[in-house]
Amino acid sequence: MDAVAVEHLDRGPLTPMQRLLEFFDSLLLRELFQGFALTGRYLFARKITVLYPEQKTPASPRFRGLHALRRYENGEERCIACKLCEAVCPALAITIEAEPRADGTRRTTRYDIDLTKCIFCGFCEESCPVDSIVETHHTEYHGERRGDLLFTKEMLLAVGDRYEKEIARARELDARYR
Repeated sequence: MDAVAVEHLDRGPLTPMQRLLEFFDSLLLRELFQGFALTGRYLFARKITVLYPEQKTPASPRFRGLHALRRYENGEERCIACKLCEAVCPALAITIEAEPRADGTRRTTRYDIDLTKCIFCGFCEESCPVDSIVETHHTEYHGERRGDLLFTKEMLLAVGDRYEKEIARARELDARYR
C-alpha cells in the first residue's frame, strides 16, 4: 500500500479523482499558503499589548496561585493532619509531620510546600476535608534562590491570615461548583 492509501484507511480506498486532487494539493503546497494567509491576516492587525505592572489582565475566578493555610474563626488552625493533601500531590511537593496533642486531636508540627516542585493542580485543595489548604488568586511572589520558595507552616498561616477575607469570598463564589 502506498502512503496516500494508508493515510485514508478509515475512509476506505481513494478513487482516482481523489488521488489526483491530493497530488495537486501537495504539488501546489496549498496548506503552506493557507498558513501564510493566516499569518498575513494578523500581521497588519492592531497589536494588543498589556503593560504588565500598570495593567493587569483579568484572571479566571477559579485561578490557582499562592498557597495558604486557613484558621477557624477562633484562631485555631484548620489542618487536622490527615495527610490527604500530601498523599494526593502528584509532584510530591508537600511534606507533613504531625503529633497528637493533650486533648487527643492531631495537629501538624511541620507543613512544608516546595513551590518549585508544585504544579498548581489544586488536588491538595480538593482533597482537604476541612478547607485548610487553599490556593489564592495571588501570582506576584518570587524567590531569588530555591529555598525562598519553600513555604513552611508559619509562612502559609501568615498568607492565610493576610488574605482570609479574599479567600472566604472566593470559596463562597466557588461553592456552587463543588
